[in-house]
Amino acid sequence: MSKESIEQVLNDYFANLSTMNPDGWRKNFAEDAVVYDPVGSPPSYARDDANKFFGFLSQYYNSLEVAPLEIYIAGNAAAVKWRMEVSAKNGKTAQAEGISVFEFNDAVKIQKISAYWDDKALVAQLRG
Repeated sequence: MSKESIEQVLNDYFANLSTMNPDGWRKNFAEDAVVYDPVGSPPSYARDDANKFFGFLSQYYNSLEVAPLEIYIAGNAAAVKWRMEVSAKNGKTAQAEGISVFEFNDAVKIQKISAYWDDKALVAQLRG
């Protein structure tokens, strides 16, 4: 597995997340991939829960932009520092930053994501 192939999957993941495209996003994951977003919340299963996840996003957000700022790859894993900007249906905007750790299987599909960020602070900005 090359660094380039991991970077390609990561860029595709963030692009499909930002366009709220569940089908494009789902294809980056292994069949049994698990997502902890944020860490401490119950796990979600990327392939099974994609439509529910993107339905939730589109219910509250007009737009969502999540961009990787820094990518560090080691072996079959990557740590990504990212920034998110959202425009909510209530007319408010919010920003957040975080770090997500991605683990990949041998087919260069995402096996696990552990996202470290403060989702409650983002919600507070939108309610503020």
